[in-house]
Amino acid sequence: MELGYVIITLIGLALGFAAGYFFHRNVADKKVKSAEARAEEIVERAEARSKELGVKAKEEALQMRTQAEQELARKRQEVDRQEERLQKRHENLDRRLENLEKRERNLNKRQGQMDRKANEIDKLNEQRLSELERVSAMTRDEAKGELLIMVESEARQDMTRIIRQVEADIKQEADRKARGIIVMAMQRVASDQVSETVVSAVPLPSDDMKGRIIGRQGRNIRAFENATGVDVIVDDTPEAIILSGFDPVRREIARLAMSRLITDGRIHPARIEKLVKKAHEEVEQTIIEEGERAVFEAGVRRLHPDIVKMLGRLRFRTSYGQNQHAHAIEASRLAVIIANEVGADIEICREGALLHDLGKAIDHEIEGPHAVIGADVAKRCGVNAKVVNCIASHHHEVEQESLEAVIVEVADAISGARPGARRESLENYVKRIKALEEVANSFKGVEESFAIQAGREIRIIVRPEDVDDYEAIKMSKDIARQVEESLEYPGQIKVTVIRETRAIDYAK
Repeated sequence: MELGYVIITLIGLALGFAAGYFFHRNVADKKVKSAEARAEEIVERAEARSKELGVKAKEEALQMRTQAEQELARKRQEVDRQEERLQKRHENLDRRLENLEKRERNLNKRQGQMDRKANEIDKLNEQRLSELERVSAMTRDEAKGELLIMVESEARQDMTRIIRQVEADIKQEADRKARGIIVMAMQRVASDQVSETVVSAVPLPSDDMKGRIIGRQGRNIRAFENATGVDVIVDDTPEAIILSGFDPVRREIARLAMSRLITDGRIHPARIEKLVKKAHEEVEQTIIEEGERAVFEAGVRRLHPDIVKMLGRLRFRTSYGQNQHAHAIEASRLAVIIANEVGADIEICREGALLHDLGKAIDHEIEGPHAVIGADVAKRCGVNAKVVNCIASHHHEVEQESLEAVIVEVADAISGARPGARRESLENYVKRIKALEEVANSFKGVEESFAIQAGREIRIIVRPEDVDDYEAIKMSKDIARQVEESLEYPGQIKVTVIRETRAIDYAK
């Protein structure tokens, strides 16, 4: 029974396995067939796509070939046109070459004719020169010499005329601009009074005061001179005594002390020493105040205290009667205006003009020109190098290195040369006039010379047979240069050379 059940079970399992096998195999066969069908479809599609792409590629290749053939045809046409143009150019060049050859042959023929004519002209010229030499009784070299003299004379006259015209134009324009700048500067500054006289005489209430000033056996006057370093001159001048000394500050101290002694009436050595000491302190304070005032009015900043004090000492220093303290301030203002007009450094001009006469404060103590002395002091006090050059070069002791130095010199000349600014002694004036005339008379061809306008101009009369127009122009420049080198003078001096030609005959 159990065996039968087992057999049945085994048979059932075998049948189950067989049925499952056949089922799975049937499914697998279907899948294979489906895959084969799909593969065939894909292959057919690929073949169709390949055919389509082949057709397109053939069309594109055909199109490109057509375009290339068209481009080639266009290039060939262009090359043909270029060849035609080149051919035409070659033909034109050939024709031109033939024309040039013809012209060259013609020119050669003409050159031959010209050479023959030139030879004929030379022969005629030689015959003419020979005839001229025979008629004029002069050799060829002598005739050339005469001709050169005539040409030189004409050239000199033309050159003189051109030089005069150019100089006149330049001078007119330069004078116009310079006159405008200088006049404007003078009008804007225009101080009321620059010149003043140094008071060396002390007035007395009566001549009896002279004896009290001298004192018993001269002790008062000796004490005063020892205390002040100034000589007291008691002479026959009514109701006045004279104070003499090289140091203007000492002279001011002595004047102030003497005036107070006369007012006080108590004159003895002790009182003299006390009043002199007090006057010295007051003058020192005045010097500092005047220096600070000069710096303030000129608008200069950051100056060394020693320089400020030296500027204050210029309050008691004069030159030809012109107060140097006022002159320095005025020159600084003038320099600022001129620098502003011409575009120079205003601060350099301002400081350089204010300090240009700094050396005059101590030139009685140190030997040398006041410009060099002032420049050395300014350099030691750390002043700008350009300003130092302005100080040192305003009288040309050294070379001027900048436009500002020239402006400082001009401002100094304007302030000093203004009418009424300075005065000169008659002796110095006469010496300068004579020196000007001597310089002019030293030149060859000068007949007479006259210094006029207080020595501001010198006129020279020359002999016309010795000096021509060109030499007259050159002589004026040479005389002006020698005057600059050999003489000292304020402002400028005009040199005028006059050449006059007269033709005289008599009717008989």
